[in-house]
Amino acid sequence: KGEEALSGHPILKKGTRLDAATIGFALSASVHDVPVFIVPNIGIFSTGDELSQPGTPAGDGMIYDSNRAVIAAMLRTAGCAVADLGILPDDHDQVRAALAAAAETHDAVITSGGVSAGEEDHVKAAVAQAGQVHLWRIAIKPGRPLALGQIGRVPFIGLPGNPVAVMVTFIRFARPFLRRLAGAPWVEPQFYPLPADFDFEKKAGRREYLRVAVAAGVDGRSVLRHVPGSGSGILTTMVAATGLVELDDATTRIVAGDSLDYLPFTEVLS
Repeated sequence: KGEEALSGHPILKKGTRLDAATIGFALSASVHDVPVFIVPNIGIFSTGDELSQPGTPAGDGMIYDSNRAVIAAMLRTAGCAVADLGILPDDHDQVRAALAAAAETHDAVITSGGVSAGEEDHVKAAVAQAGQVHLWRIAIKPGRPLALGQIGRVPFIGLPGNPVAVMVTFIRFARPFLRRLAGAPWVEPQFYPLPADFDFEKKAGRREYLRVAVAAGVDGRSVLRHVPGSGSGILTTMVAATGLVELDDATTRIVAGDSLDYLPFTEVLS
């Protein structure tokens, strides 16, 4: 008696995610009925006349939209339900109406693209009309044109248009918030110190995320290698990477052997 739990003590704390181990533990104490948070239902849009639906012909100057599928996959690993609401055109009135309608039936709304400073970037203005924009543009690379706000009382997250920037900003900003919306405690991702196997220079005054892969060094110990290619639209770099390195605002130079803060994708994408 009392080997796993004592009478009168909690079996599971509020905010615990139910998985194989926690479900089994609860049942082993004959706790078979527990209150849970409703899975949040998140509506997602892509924006832009340049986007074409995968599987259909793409005209000159158009690109296939991968962002909605990327966001949907990350949402599911964060414990959310997903409503794919399609591609919004570069038309202010249509964007405003679609966002307002989505806010009536979803727990949060996420867009990709349309939050930069171009003439056809209508999302930020549409959100400001329907609610509030609390934050726009942050000093990070990639992902500067991030927008956070609300449509009425419904949270809004405006991710950048480039797919790598979408993934980075989702991991660092959207995911912790959405997990909190799903009833989990606010938890920052776990970084691990590993040595660099490369040299790198960056500008001061902004946080930067490098795509890296864990490899074996000359002594057999794990090191971080920089994945070639730095464009925020190059998804092959995310395929080749095993995680991200976060460089703080003050850092301007990395030399081989420096200890870096490494965030493996297994912590945040599975």
